[in-house]
Amino acid sequence: MKTAMLLLLGCLTAGVASGQNLSIAKDQAKRAAGTAPAGQTPAGQKPAAAQPTPADPVLAATMKNVAGLREDFTVISAAADAGAAADQRVALLNHLSSAAQGTKASVTNVRKLAGDLINALAGRKKIIPQTQKLGGAIHALFNGAKLSETQSDTLLKDVTKILTDAEVPAGDTAKVVEDLKAIAAETK
Repeated sequence: MKTAMLLLLGCLTAGVASGQNLSIAKDQAKRAAGTAPAGQTPAGQKPAAAQPTPADPVLAATMKNVAGLREDFTVISAAADAGAAADQRVALLNHLSSAAQGTKASVTNVRKLAGDLINALAGRKKIIPQTQKLGGAIHALFNGAKLSETQSDTLLKDVTKILTDAEVPAGDTAKVVEDLKAIAAETK
């Protein structure tokens, strides 16, 4: 009887131990395949750091606005033409309108800029790598009161270079730059 109990206890212990080993082996396989269980990271990879939210609400709003403009420019440039990019017009208008943190640009100037940007960027996939910089420059120009004349000129030159490098026709580039000059002056 004692032998039978010891044998049974030994079998149970071995079964539990092999079950745990099997579970450990499965988890290792999942991590190696990149499908680790929740809370675990794949082998050899560090967990992704969460993007901290800026403590300054103005900075957070600026970052959100520039990201929105960047997304608008990416969608517009991926469209075949200005007609196909027109679906992005409302989002672009919203992001342009919310760019100013002080004096707001007139609705007329914002609409004109949105139309000119759509015409200039539609189908211009070469601009995609520069959409972050373009969004930042446009956001800054919508806050003309915070810019010196030199800063405004530098940002306008940056916008001109970005559009020229993306092979936007000179006439379309000039329209966008003139719109931005008007907005920067209006928001001073």
